[in-house]
Amino acid sequence: MQILPEIAARHAALIEIRRDIHAHPELGFEETRTADLVASLLERWGLEVHRGVGQTGVVGVLRAGTSERCIGLRADMDALPIAEANAFAHRSQHTGCMHACGHDGHTAMLLGAAEYLAQHRNFDGCLVFVFQPAEEGRGGANAMIADGFFERFPVQSIYGLHNWPGMPVGRFGITPGPVMASADRFDILITGHGGHAAMPNLAADPLVAGAALVGALQTVVARNTDPLDGAVVSVTRFQAGDAYNVIPHQARLCGTTRALRREVREATWQHLLRLCDGISAAYGVKIEAKLNEGGYPPTVNTPLEAEHCRAVATALVGADNVDWGLRPSMGAEDFSCFLEHRPGCYVWLGNGPGEGGCTLHNPHYDFNDDNLPLGASYWVQLAHHLLAS
Repeated sequence: MQILPEIAARHAALIEIRRDIHAHPELGFEETRTADLVASLLERWGLEVHRGVGQTGVVGVLRAGTSERCIGLRADMDALPIAEANAFAHRSQHTGCMHACGHDGHTAMLLGAAEYLAQHRNFDGCLVFVFQPAEEGRGGANAMIADGFFERFPVQSIYGLHNWPGMPVGRFGITPGPVMASADRFDILITGHGGHAAMPNLAADPLVAGAALVGALQTVVARNTDPLDGAVVSVTRFQAGDAYNVIPHQARLCGTTRALRREVREATWQHLLRLCDGISAAYGVKIEAKLNEGGYPPTVNTPLEAEHCRAVATALVGADNVDWGLRPSMGAEDFSCFLEHRPGCYVWLGNGPGEGGCTLHNPHYDFNDDNLPLGASYWVQLAHHLLAS
């Protein structure tokens, strides 16, 4: 691997930053300590720093040369509401909150790149380092965009990176086109007519209607979606009733829909609504379906920007260690919101198996510190590639 020597020499310092963030996790829009740490380091290294972008986001700006070219490099800062099960020294000090997705590592890698590039301004243009809050379902990217991100920092393209457990360390995954799915959450309220369980003929049972609807929703993908289009409809909650001998008045269903294309995302929701109407009529109940605000669109990499990332990764680790055109994940990522406004690319960086590489969102997860110099070097080389002097 072609790790930059100056970054390799800073490996221990990057580990210290990463583990400090891991030990002090903060949920979305609560990343005050993390944001202060990021901003203070960027200021120490001489970057122009903007705090409070999208509530708790931090943006660092670095300029060199005379070119008007401008690119964005983004990392996420928030943690998850998970109780950490690890016992190492840098485990979470906040009960019920942990960095179980590697955002601590993402932040540390981008900081490592910012420090190097501030000391070696051998590029021509403007670099915008985006430390985003609230990626985990709270819409931090859209909060930054609503706060005028693209007007205040006119990047022409933007790039992101996520560690990927199960992929060996020293390996990149890059996919042109859809790389991650949309994510929407729905709530369905079924209102019937409650009654005595011994006299069901005098009731309109929302449980029976709900059970029928759960089964019917499985046909949205199986019978209404092109088999070559990725989509998911999952009912994850079914709540109704309190007693053995009472048919309840209402039942609630909750769940998620996923899709790899915008058109499929919209069509999936329309199919769901039609099934609700049909079950409502068939069972004599009222069904109200609501799609919650703040859903994430599909993450779609633009081809040219994906090729740029492929070239940089190949130079770093060799062509044999760059997986091109991987199958997309049905997980979601709000970096997609940035990509709805500008071209860009979101890549995966192998996090390794076992300790330091277990499944994302797992209470035993920990970011693999061996990745820190490689991720920081990737960001530096991407900046050099896109803003060549």
